[in-house]
Formats: sequence, C-alpha cells, structure tokens
Amino acid sequence: MTAMTPCPDRPGLLPRLSSTHVPRRSLSEPLLTSEARVKLLCAPAGSGKSALFAECFLQAPPGCRLHWLPLWGAALSAVQMCEHLAQTLGLPRLDEAGLLAHLARLQTPTWLFLDDYCRVPNPELDQLLDRLLNNSSPALHLWLNGRRRPHCNWPRLLLDDELHEFDAQALFFTPDDVLPLLRHLPGPQAARTAREVIQRSGGWCAGVRITLLERCEWARSHATPGRPGTLLDYLEYELFSTLTPDLAQAWRVLARLPRFNARLCEHLFGDTVGAECLPLLLDLGCFIEPWEQTSDWLQIFPALARLVREEPWSQGRSWHRRACQWFAAEQDWQMAFEQALLAGEFETAVSFLQHLSFEHVLQRRNVVLLLGLHDQQGEALTLGTPQSVGLVTAALLFAGRFDQASACIEQLARFMPQPSACRQRQVLARWQVLQGWLLHLSGDGERAREHFLQAQGSLDPDAWAQRVLCLGGLTQQALLAGELASAQLINRQALCLARAQGSLVFEGLLELDHAQILEQRGAPHRADHLLAAVQALLDKPGQDFSALLGRIALRRGRLALRMGFEERAAEQFQAGLETGLHSQDKQVLYGFLGKATLAANQGDYGEAFMQLRDAERIMQQRHIPDTVYRGVLLQTSCQFWLQQGRAQLAHEALTRVLRHFRGPRAKHAPPATLELIARLEYLLVLAEVYLQRAHDPQTRLRAMIAQAQDSEMHSLETELHLVLTEVVWLSGDRAQARTMLQEGFERVTCWRAEQALCELRLRQPEFLRWAQMTEQVEETTVLAVEEPLLSHRELEVLELIAQGYSNQQIAERLFISLHTVKTHSRRIHSKLGVQRRTQAVAKAKVMGMMA
Repeated sequence: MTAMTPCPDRPGLLPRLSSTHVPRRSLSEPLLTSEARVKLLCAPAGSGKSALFAECFLQAPPGCRLHWLPLWGAALSAVQMCEHLAQTLGLPRLDEAGLLAHLARLQTPTWLFLDDYCRVPNPELDQLLDRLLNNSSPALHLWLNGRRRPHCNWPRLLLDDELHEFDAQALFFTPDDVLPLLRHLPGPQAARTAREVIQRSGGWCAGVRITLLERCEWARSHATPGRPGTLLDYLEYELFSTLTPDLAQAWRVLARLPRFNARLCEHLFGDTVGAECLPLLLDLGCFIEPWEQTSDWLQIFPALARLVREEPWSQGRSWHRRACQWFAAEQDWQMAFEQALLAGEFETAVSFLQHLSFEHVLQRRNVVLLLGLHDQQGEALTLGTPQSVGLVTAALLFAGRFDQASACIEQLARFMPQPSACRQRQVLARWQVLQGWLLHLSGDGERAREHFLQAQGSLDPDAWAQRVLCLGGLTQQALLAGELASAQLINRQALCLARAQGSLVFEGLLELDHAQILEQRGAPHRADHLLAAVQALLDKPGQDFSALLGRIALRRGRLALRMGFEERAAEQFQAGLETGLHSQDKQVLYGFLGKATLAANQGDYGEAFMQLRDAERIMQQRHIPDTVYRGVLLQTSCQFWLQQGRAQLAHEALTRVLRHFRGPRAKHAPPATLELIARLEYLLVLAEVYLQRAHDPQTRLRAMIAQAQDSEMHSLETELHLVLTEVVWLSGDRAQARTMLQEGFERVTCWRAEQALCELRLRQPEFLRWAQMTEQVEETTVLAVEEPLLSHRELEVLELIAQGYSNQQIAERLFISLHTVKTHSRRIHSKLGVQRRTQAVAKAKVMGMMA
C-alpha cells in the first residue's frame, strides 16, 4: 500500500508515493479524463492499486476538494465506516442518515478516495456503500480500490455512464516500464535485466519490486536492502494471514496444478471446504485468473505458482494422485499423464501414453516430461505399447539424444511377433519411420530415404501420422539434395494430409519446411510472412505449442538476419532461445549462432565467440552427437576468422570438417542448415585465396554458382556471386569486379540477401569503400525494398491504443493473445523510440502514420 503522510492544513492523511515510483500516465490519464463519478479498481495484493490512485490524487484539478481514506482492508461495521468518513471529510460525528444527507447536498467538486476496501465479504458494509453511491451528489466522485469487488448495484451505474471500472490487467508492468528503474545500468544490460525481472515476476507490481531487490542479475552482484525470501514473507502476510488454514492449504494445492475448475476443487477438497473453496478464494482476490483466457478453467497467477512449486512439499504425491484420478475419469489424458508423473506413479503414466499421439509430444511440457519418464523408468517403457515407445523416441530425437533414441527404437523388437500379419506390418512400419528419422538426423541420407519409402508402402490408410512423418522426412531429403521442386510437391502432399486431419502440430512442422523452400528460392520475406501466420495460428488461448513456437521463432530470427533486420532478429533469437532451452530442443544451437552473428556484425568478436562456446557447452552437456552441431559451429567460427584475417586457422578447420562431407561415407548436412556444405566449400576457397594457395578459384566458384542456379537456390547463388566478386577483386581485375559488384547489389535487392553483403563488407571493407567512390555504385547502394516502419498489425494495435483500449480489450478485439498484444506494444515503442503509449500515439500522428 502507498505510504501516508499527515497534512497540517487538511484533515486526515495524504498519500505519499515511493521514491522508486514509476509514473504511469497511460494508466492515470484515462482515469483522470473519465467523466464517470465512480472509479472502481479491483485487483490482488501488490498490484499497484494504491500507487495508481495516489498518482491520480496528486494530479487532481484545481478547485477540487480531495479526501483520502485508507481503510487497510479492515472489516468495518456500517457505524465505524460512517465515523471514518465523517472524520475524513472534516465533519462532526454523524450517523448514516446525516452523512448521506451531507453527501447529497455537496455543491463543490469533491474527490473521495477509499483505499484498500474491506478484503473479506461484508454484506453490511457493501450495503452502506451501495446506499452512498445511490444517494450522493453528482459533485462527489468516489474512487474505490480493493482486492474484492463489493456487492453493489454496479450494472445500474454502468448503464447510467457513472462507472469507470479499470482493467486490472493493465496494471502489469512491461520491460519498458521497468527500464526507468535501471538507469544506473548500461543500455544492453538494463534491457536484459528488465526482461529477466518481468519473466520472474510476471509483471506483477510487488513482484517487480521484490525481484529488483533480490532476484535480478544486477541485484545479485550488488548490495541491496532485499534478502532471499522477501516474496514468501510478503505472501505469508498479505495472503495467507487472511485465509483460514483449510483455504490456505487449498490455495497451495491449486498453485501446484496447471489448471483447475470448481468440479476438480470439489473432488480434491470435499472433506474440508469442498465446493465452497473456489468461490471463497475468488471473492478474496487470491491471485486466481482465467487459464489461457478460457471461461471454464482457472489458474493461480503463474509467477506466484512458480514460486510455490519451488518450495518442498511433503504432501505433494497424495494431492497429485487425487488430481490424476479426476483427470483420468474425465478422460483428460494429457493432464492425467502430467499428474501421474508428479505423483511418482510412473507405471500409471506409461499406461496413459496409449491415449496420446505424436502431436502431443510438442504440446505443453511433454518433451521434458517424456525425457524425464525415460530417465526415470526406461525399463518400464518396454512393458507398455509400441505407441509409448514411439512417443518417448520422438522426444529423444527432438532433444538430439540419438544414442538413447536408438536404444529405445530397438525395444520395439520386444513387441514382435504380433498376433496378426496386419499388426505385424504396422509395428514394423513404425520401426522404419523412427529408424528413418534417426538416420536422417544423424546425416545418413541414403539409408533414411530407403526406410521412409518402405514404411510408406506398408502403412495402413488410418496411420496418417506416420505417413506425414515419412513425407516430412522425404521433403527434407529433397531439400538437402537441392531438389526444391520435388521438395515442394512432397511438402504440399503432407500439408494437405495434416490439414485434413486438423493437426496444427504437423501443419506447423511442415510449414517450417515450406519456409526453407521459400528461403532457398530467394523469398525470405514470404517465408517470414508464412511463419508469422503459423505463429498466430498456434499462439491462441487454450493451446500450448511452445516447443514448436520456439523453433518458429529461431527460424524467423534467421530470416530476419538474412534480410538485414537485426533488431527483429535479436528479438526472435532471444525468444526462441529461451523457449528452446526450456523444452530441451537441440535447435537452440541456432539461437546461439544467430546471436553470435549479430555480435560479429557489430565487430564484437569477443561476444560472438562467447556465444559459440555457450552453444558448444549446451550441446555437450546434453550429450548431443557431434554430427548435429560440430560442422555448423566450425563453419560460423571460420566465417569470423576470415573476417578477422586469420585465414590459416580457418583453412585448417575447414579442411578437417569437410572430410566428413566428402567421400563414399559422406554425411549430409543437418536438415536445419541446408547450405552448410556449400558454405564450407566457398569459405575454403576464400581461405586458400587469402593464403595464395588457391588453384583456379574462379572456376570452382562458377561451377558452384551453376549448380545453385540449376537448383533455383537463389539465396545461395547470391552468396556465391558476392564471394566470386571478392575473388575477382583480389585478383586485381578492378573493372570486372565493379561490374560484378553492381550485379551483386541487384541480386541482394532482388533476393533480400542483406546478410551476405554484410559479411562481404566485414571481410573486405576496403572493397566496398573503393566501390562507393563512383557514382554508379553509389546509386545502387539502396539494397532492400524499404518496408513501412510499423507493420499492418502494429498499426492496428496502435490505433486501438489511441482509442483508449486496454491490452486485454485489444487482444479480444483482434482475436490475439494478451502476450502478443504486449509484444506488439513493445515493438511499437522500440521502433518509434518512445517509452509510453501516449508518446507512441503522438509520434505516430506527427509522422503521418495515423490520422
């Protein structure tokens, strides 16, 4: 609550804002400009209610009488409330009738702030408040905040335009709101710390403050007045002290569940508070909110739930077991599986896997749960079904744990022979699909292709998921072979099959392959738009495809980097990296590589190589085979070494790594890096040229360009053309180099290959400076089609902000998630160089973006 200070010339107390208070004009202005005479704000403890009202109090217009009454959440009687009101208004002691008569006669504009209204149900007090609202003068403006919504006739006030009920969701902080509190830090560190604070606290006001005291990176390395456990102490005093022991225990149980509803509560707590539990907790404002914006399910505020889950819980197994029983009875197999694992009932969890499909692997935290199940009960899986073995194998392949995946696949032999030829065929086909993907991801393309084709011929028509997996593998095989037309045809077949089954997971995976096809054809902007649409499709309330969304973010980061949009790329890499690390995705590698490339683009090679070391450490810690990451890491390192002039070091590494991709036992490139081998080849040519050891480098590069042209891989063709131009310039043929560079600029513009030009500039800055000395080259240095500063969706969000909509209202109006709205708002602020919503609207109008 806001600190108070006495005022000698005014009765009562006045609010005093904290020294760390951040003015929030975007919140206070709608309240101050509202003509409604009742302002109502209900939100849980520590949400910043009092601070917001105090900010409004201190900005009240001249000539307005101000009165602030702190109620401290106490359960007052009607008589006591009348006494407090009379004292605050500077009146003699009055009964209710006298007080209401006085308020009805008010002529002077008067603002009365009731801070922290009664926290527990109090019909007597609520009825007094209702009478006060009905009988007071229009000159009286009542500002009421509290943890619970009083039982008054709010609909009548709303219909009479006399009620302004503030959206509590708007009180949550964003990283931009936290930045003013971190002015003592350098810019990049402040931004990183702000993101960490919001991630830890969820944007909850008290949580932000406590996190700044004890949790953030800066606080851990500096002396601060906070201490570990401050948040738990806060909850103990502000939440649990107001609850009965039964309700406090119920809250702690619910905090351990991802979601709950009234029927589950009745099942869990029937012997104690039973069905009454949830309504009581809701009425007391106990940090309960809709789960994924649904109407049927609820959750404890995630930041607090996470804190509770970190604490030891001796009774946890019995509660999770009861929850598991309820979800199993409801045939909610996903939740039953999760609760069985938390209860330590591993055999039960294995039995539930027969009800899950491959699509479930990439939903919620299932990858992590399946990996944990494998680590805990690997042997028990052999007692399950081919389905359970297949699901665990899929999780192991996703995480890059190929040795364990291979051992798991071998367990399918335990289910042979089957009682019928048909079932025998299906088990064998399942083995071929999984073995095909293992070989494919390990770089053994020919054998993988054989398995995919054989499995396709054996699968029953209803085994559509395995068929899609085969088609997906064949799509990536075609991509690696440079057969883009064939890849697109197979990808289209797989997409039609996935969409016919309504599978969003498979659709997302297949669209990632489709995006790679577009990228190789020189249309990264189309690939990015495609993935943005898929992201919007997956990122909806009630769905959790975070593992897949992490991969999409990483791919969009690489597309943005290719097109030269470094700020956008940094955001996507960070988002994808955080999600991928949480879901144990092996493709987090590309998040580290992307951040390393961004650092190198700025000349910070120390940071770039640190990112590469972090990537290697993560891969080794998770026992991911060298074939997944070694080649890509060395290719990126050699790229940096050539930019630094360390050609000998690059030559040695390139010669060594290329041995794995040449000869009769050559491996193919990792599916996520189709250009790997071609890039290694042209970097080796450059290293030899720098060391003056090259034999006919131009002929070798032209042959590679011709191959890229035949495959219609325009993106790679552009990279190779710029490399050939560099080699020609180094050979001393200035006239041809100038002509080729002009053609290279045109290719960069056409195929959106800004990063390739950036790498040329880093390797040969003198070449670009020399080229720009002529007017002919200068006229072609606008290398990319200029895009609008704000996207269409960002403009939609900004227009709704200008109309006064809250983030929650914008989300509902545009049918997007609250998280997506906040992301758009953050990008708008970043692009316009502002920190507040009102500033963004004003600047957009000045720039002519809005009417």
